[in-house]
Amino acid sequence: MKTLVASLFANGFKFLEAPKWHESQLWVSDTFDHKVCALSGDGQVQSLVNVPNRPSGLGFLSDGSLIIASAKDSQLLRFAAGKLSQYVDLSSHTTGWLNDFAIDARDRVYAGNFGYDFVAGEARRSTCLHRVDPDGTIETVARDLEFPNGSAVLEGGHTLVVAETWDARLTAFDISDDGKLSNRRIFADLVSRQPDGICADAEGAIWAGIYNTGEFVRVINGGNVTHHIQFQGAGISCTLGGNDGRTLFMTVFLGDADDMAAGKRNSAVYVANVDVPAADLQVRASAFPVHS
Repeated sequence: MKTLVASLFANGFKFLEAPKWHESQLWVSDTFDHKVCALSGDGQVQSLVNVPNRPSGLGFLSDGSLIIASAKDSQLLRFAAGKLSQYVDLSSHTTGWLNDFAIDARDRVYAGNFGYDFVAGEARRSTCLHRVDPDGTIETVARDLEFPNGSAVLEGGHTLVVAETWDARLTAFDISDDGKLSNRRIFADLVSRQPDGICADAEGAIWAGIYNTGEFVRVINGGNVTHHIQFQGAGISCTLGGNDGRTLFMTVFLGDADDMAAGKRNSAVYVANVDVPAADLQVRASAFPVHS
């Protein structure tokens, strides 16, 4: 296992989720601050989108529209041309706050939810994964998932990998042409590491933020961890981007649960150079300096 060194990209946030690299900017949800931020190549905040009910997962449609998970009211929102609107209402389908999601090449959204009232301390319950089609159709595509969190589409759009946080595993499904999921299997048993947000690289490996240990790990199908980055706090989420898709952007919270509850601005983005680029072959070239 290879250990990588990370450097600071931007800080001063409350709790950063779901980073996505798009058109030379890094988009992130500052969940506890109720806003989505776009960061320039040097880490400066360039624009803000206010989301009152806590933004969570982010993703881009093929037309460039940004889709935002509004967690507390289980809405998917669409941000385009400077305007925020409802994309789809999932509130009658979810049994907990809307969480992270993945979008495939056909603009189908695969979204998870908490499954229970995590904030109120309810007992853990498994939940479902839902697919939202471009025409607004909502279908349940998987059941009995344990806190489905970060998701990624890989292998040319034929495989979906979902982080099941509390069960410390990455679960894979085959994606059919009509968007159905089948052949459920364990992509990686992470043993005691609880994965939060994830992304895929061009070799079909998964980078995962590990919430309970403060790590980011690269894991291949079968569970072997090839790379490791350590922080003192919580490893939250990650994405690959930059000028050649070989910059790993990681969102972390540097502190403990008390710091988080107090609203301290201890969340930050770190970057590291990696050998294998993003799975998305349409990563656009841009001038991006990696700080050292």
